[in-house]
Amino acid sequence: MAGNSGRPNRRTSNKKGATVGSGGKRRRALEGKGPTPPAEMRKGHAKQRAAQARAKRAATAPKRGAGRGGKGTSELVVGRNPVLEALREGVPANALYVQQFIDSDDRVREALRLASERGGVRLVEAPRPELDRMTNHLNHQGMVLQVPPYEYAHPDDLVVAAHDRGEDPLIVALDGVTDPRNLGAVVRSVSAFGGHGVVVPERRAAGMTAGAWKTSAGTAARTPVARAANLTRALEAYRKAGLMVVGLAAEGEIELGEVAALDGPVVIVVGSEGKGLSRLVGETCDVRARIPMPGGAESLNAGVAAGVVLYEVFRRRS
Repeated sequence: MAGNSGRPNRRTSNKKGATVGSGGKRRRALEGKGPTPPAEMRKGHAKQRAAQARAKRAATAPKRGAGRGGKGTSELVVGRNPVLEALREGVPANALYVQQFIDSDDRVREALRLASERGGVRLVEAPRPELDRMTNHLNHQGMVLQVPPYEYAHPDDLVVAAHDRGEDPLIVALDGVTDPRNLGAVVRSVSAFGGHGVVVPERRAAGMTAGAWKTSAGTAARTPVARAANLTRALEAYRKAGLMVVGLAAEGEIELGEVAALDGPVVIVVGSEGKGLSRLVGETCDVRARIPMPGGAESLNAGVAAGVVLYEVFRRRS
């Protein structure tokens, strides 16, 4: 027949080779896909699922020294005098809102200058209705300062910081102290006498507000405040770590000068001026000490009481 020259038909032959029109795809398919990937990289493999679970736990695990105590909430300082005082005292801020067409005076001009010189503070011109809405119609006088959330440390971080400095830990814990100014005063005293930080409970306690920052006179920038979900458990953890827990109480068993443990690793627990230490916290303390007051005062506020004890610790360690 015409066209049949005795050669095998390439479409029907059993001879190995690329099929006409295949473009060599079959030959490439035989070249292999490289080495088998490790089990952790094979989709659906048990080891891959385990590796993914480990990565997820690592991504969500709290990191030491990175705000493991959590964040506070942002705060607004309202009014010309409060805003100016906050900027003078170095209170952290991320934005200064100024009313459009504001009737400028010396306070406004100084606040704008301080915010500009500090850097990192956004200057935002806003209409009065916007400032009214932000402040829930408080008397803002055309100026609002936004204070960012405070980054709390974890109670464990204070002990680590002391050991890193080769020092015995000196920590103050506050039980039921709700006045931010008292917290700021304690932070200032801790900084002055070489302490390593302050611990406050998460609930029913003062936090690092703008008022606390102002009272600390800037020392809050270098003295960490840690927040504990449960103060009693935090104190128990300190005891296990080798710290003596000394509670201050008007009805304490011994006077402050008789507490031998003050020259070693110690946590000083200060209660509220009215109620003192709560029952569970008082029972957790290794010893409860009283500050002698021959003048007849019934109690001292938290800031003053902490300052007295911290000075006594400093005197013994010097």
